[in-house]
Amino acid sequence: MPTSIPSKIPCVILCGGRSSRMGEDKSLLPFSTSSSLTQYQYDKLKNNFEEVYISSKVDKFDFLTNKEKYLILDKGEEFSPIVALQTILQTIKTQKVFIITVDTPLVSIDSINKLINDSDDNEICVARTLRTHNLCGVFSTSLVKFINKMLEDDIHKVNYMLKNNNTKYIDFPNDDEFINLNNKNEYKKALKIISKSNN
Repeated sequence: MPTSIPSKIPCVILCGGRSSRMGEDKSLLPFSTSSSLTQYQYDKLKNNFEEVYISSKVDKFDFLTNKEKYLILDKGEEFSPIVALQTILQTIKTQKVFIITVDTPLVSIDSINKLINDSDDNEICVARTLRTHNLCGVFSTSLVKFINKMLEDDIHKVNYMLKNNNTKYIDFPNDDEFINLNNKNEYKKALKIISKSNN
């Protein structure tokens, strides 16, 4: 099978959440053969993108080289994906960026490429299964003005941004592929799925 050409759209892995339901920092949990969920995502994605960034509140990633360039630290105090998006879209200089959360490790490269290829001229293009995956998709850096206004009005809902901009939804059949590892049961389920796929 021919090797795919890495996407020129940069990728950002969101790692700045509280992990309150997990009870510990999920971005640092071991996953598959990787020492952390973040490293698993990073290693998987770096072959598909020319540039992969990590968005976080603090520097907690020993494996990441050239942190000065590829680590994006949130500017705001709040634990809010909208604050993270504001910082990312102010930092990245391309027209579009692909964003994925650290806790969705089972999303396939094929699905990611479909989101990128089908994003067209939409400001946002996100995945949808039984529910919408608000932070798995392609985002235009021009959204930063809208996000600035959201934060001025103290609005932190990603869904509000999706509903009030030109958003395209791409439907995928496999809900398990987009599982969020919010708690220990979901983490164990994902470990079983990845273990089966590796055998």
